[in-house]
Amino acid sequence: MKTGENLIPIDVLRILLPLLILLGSAFVQASPPVSASSSAPVRDGMVEFRTKNGVDNKTRLLSVDDLKTIAAPVSLKVFEPHERRERSYRVLPARAIFDAAFGKDWKNAEEIIFVAIDGYRAIVPVSKFIEHAGYLAFAHDDSRPFAMTNRLQNDEQVPLGPLYLVWDNIHSKALLESGASDMPYQIRMVELVSSGSLGKMTPPAEASAQARRGFTHFRKYCTACHTVNGEGGIKGPELNYPVSVTEYMQPGYLKRWIENPQSIRYNTTMPGLGKEIPGRKQVIEELIAYLKAMSAAKRDPAAP
Repeated sequence: MKTGENLIPIDVLRILLPLLILLGSAFVQASPPVSASSSAPVRDGMVEFRTKNGVDNKTRLLSVDDLKTIAAPVSLKVFEPHERRERSYRVLPARAIFDAAFGKDWKNAEEIIFVAIDGYRAIVPVSKFIEHAGYLAFAHDDSRPFAMTNRLQNDEQVPLGPLYLVWDNIHSKALLESGASDMPYQIRMVELVSSGSLGKMTPPAEASAQARRGFTHFRKYCTACHTVNGEGGIKGPELNYPVSVTEYMQPGYLKRWIENPQSIRYNTTMPGLGKEIPGRKQVIEELIAYLKAMSAAKRDPAAP
């Protein structure tokens, strides 16, 4: 064989080739297999139930089939705010599931946090589950796939499993006025919290009454997606640290963004504040007052 400056002599290739094959084989064996589920937050449809009280934290992993042995599934018709129509689901009563997962003292806690696969983080007061009937849906009441067309997010097709929190809302004005708030889907973790979990998000002592009302609205309608000083859901962006949204967005556009985000950004998946909310315009003004108050109370999310 004729060799040149850029060619490897055949005798050298005979030595190198087996070594290269051996090294390649070792690399393949050492590399972990990649699968569609390897990075999925939910392991085989399991849902994590956590008790967080600072002293005796506990964790249980339960599948939907496990939950069906705890409470008998029933059918429930609800008004589906994501689709603006009535839907029927196969559901499990939330109180019975909490009794089994957390113990009957769960009613003495303050909040239950539902964490979704995409980082959505709904913080629901325990008192709401005592006052109203909540359910964990796991299927439609027919043979359709467990999914929906979310009209609040540009008609996005979304899977709902493993669990979807719904309410017996058809005959409840208060629940209907809440719209889609406190209705997280794709639930992968349910966490029982003994004391408030939003200390860094609390407005400063000198904040106005308007800003404090805005904080109440923010907790109800916004924290599932957004963080303030690092606390809240991670589906949407942080709104206060290191720069407040009120410092880089003009007031008129911020109001318009909360009211109708699609009028500013094409194809955004952020839903506008629910049109069914009573006193909606005042609620928006109070939300902005809260965000302005927090711009003077920036706290490093990484700090203790």
